[in-house]
Amino acid sequence: MQIIKSLLTIPVFICPFILKAQTTYLPEGSKEYQFIDRLEIKQGRNSDYNFSALKPYSRRYLVQEAEFWDSGRVAYSNSLTGADNRWAGLNLTKIDEYNIHSILMDNPEWVSGSKESFLSKKPVLKSFYTTKPNLLEVNVKDFFLALNPVISYSMSKESSNDENIFYNKRGITARGRIANRIGFSTTITDNQERAPLFVQNRINDFHAVPGVGFYKPFKTTGVDYFDARGYITFNATKYIDIQFGYDKNFIGDGYRSLFLSDFSNSYLFLKLNTKIWKFNYQNLFMELMPQFTHSGDNLLSRKYAAMHHLSMNVTKWLNLGLFESVVFGRKDIFDLEYLNPIIFLRHIEGTVGSPDNAFAGADFKANVAHHFQFYGQLLLDEFILKEITKNNGYWANKFGYQLGAKYVDAFTIKNLDLQIETNRVRPFTYSHYDSIANYTHYNQPLAHPLGAGFQEFIGIAKYQPAPKWYINGRMIYYYQGLDSAGQNFGSNPFELYTTRSNDFGYFIGSGDKIKVFNASLAVSYELAENLFLEASYLFRRTSAVSGIGSVNTSVFGIGVRWNAARREYDY
Repeated sequence: MQIIKSLLTIPVFICPFILKAQTTYLPEGSKEYQFIDRLEIKQGRNSDYNFSALKPYSRRYLVQEAEFWDSGRVAYSNSLTGADNRWAGLNLTKIDEYNIHSILMDNPEWVSGSKESFLSKKPVLKSFYTTKPNLLEVNVKDFFLALNPVISYSMSKESSNDENIFYNKRGITARGRIANRIGFSTTITDNQERAPLFVQNRINDFHAVPGVGFYKPFKTTGVDYFDARGYITFNATKYIDIQFGYDKNFIGDGYRSLFLSDFSNSYLFLKLNTKIWKFNYQNLFMELMPQFTHSGDNLLSRKYAAMHHLSMNVTKWLNLGLFESVVFGRKDIFDLEYLNPIIFLRHIEGTVGSPDNAFAGADFKANVAHHFQFYGQLLLDEFILKEITKNNGYWANKFGYQLGAKYVDAFTIKNLDLQIETNRVRPFTYSHYDSIANYTHYNQPLAHPLGAGFQEFIGIAKYQPAPKWYINGRMIYYYQGLDSAGQNFGSNPFELYTTRSNDFGYFIGSGDKIKVFNASLAVSYELAENLFLEASYLFRRTSAVSGIGSVNTSVFGIGVRWNAARREYDY
């Protein structure tokens, strides 16, 4: 409760100065994310979305960019006088134009032009689906509301498993604006799930369902959980957006993030995002859950985190960023010194006695030749340079890096987008000497789902052959050194690094080395706006040097989802 009181002092103080143009944000898994990547790369120069390392995306900026691209397409194709050469490299396809229109239709509260094409030909009972995307849409003076169902149902068959695999989500989502000053969004769903066997094993090992919080057993090997998220938004000034609520965030341009991912459960947070000139600066204050074993109804302890991310458009095509974070616990008390939005967190951590878990990092993104994007992250937990040069596997050399590339309209095939990525994280990264300050939340990693001590390679292909068809393929290969014979080899961030048996000899794959290959293919058809029918196939092979735990599995499924993201098992 103390964290809420502390964080609310900032919004309360600035409330008298709230201006207009607050925004809500795209939910994770929305189809727009892939398309924004395409257009940013094809444009080949800085835009509002050259700050796209920070997710979720603002609906306001999303529409501004979509309208810019749409107007540019018309101007450049008609060779209008004064047409901006930024549009020259876009070469938008008919499918791109369809996707731009879909963005505008799904976010009508920010559209400045005509909305006539958004209207339904046959509304239901005259009041529902008056527009194509929304069950109920109210757009009047001082009030906007969009209300929609959330449904996802899939049935799958897994080899070597007599039980059917299923995922059942149903609920409702709403977003809106009040008096053009306050934005709000909420999503509430009830879920039942029986995941593939390797996911069931993970749930049992970590006492957590990936991506969610409290859960109950369901039909012996399934889980039942309720997921509720929501937030409010407003502006302190023209340049500062404020968001307060309970949801997830993501920092990075890759498929994975070594800084902060959306893999774990939602959390309470306050976010300040300042965008001015060539800079974007984000402050994120979070209330998290330390490791626990649920045993009846009791109050769980809390821990906290503060994160800063500063990025700058250095050139027309290059963006560089700096990241810092600290995770700490004070017996359910937020350390107010970490509320300073501009000071170096590592300095504070040292000033208060250096009891906390501090990180620093850097990231980059470069758009090249209207077809390529190169990106990466470097995360530093701690290291000693002389030990790195000796290559002796010193335990305290804790760091990780990510390198990746995206290729749009690959090999001149329109709307075929490819991505490759590698992630490497040293043993003991993200861990700490106590169980509170490790880089985790609700029994799940805050960054990469594998924790530490791994090397990962990812390949992704996304193809949209026609406006309503989506084909997504993904291959992941990684190797990792797990704990063996009761020894801590540094892959599990929940294990205290003080439990290691020695100081040297820790390399990627040390311990019980496993190799995992995970490949999936999904074909989706958009029957109506945000209503998808799809079929999917997943193959996973695990092999261990010890020979224990080696297994192959394949899962074939069909499903339908409506205003919902796909449920992924990508580890």
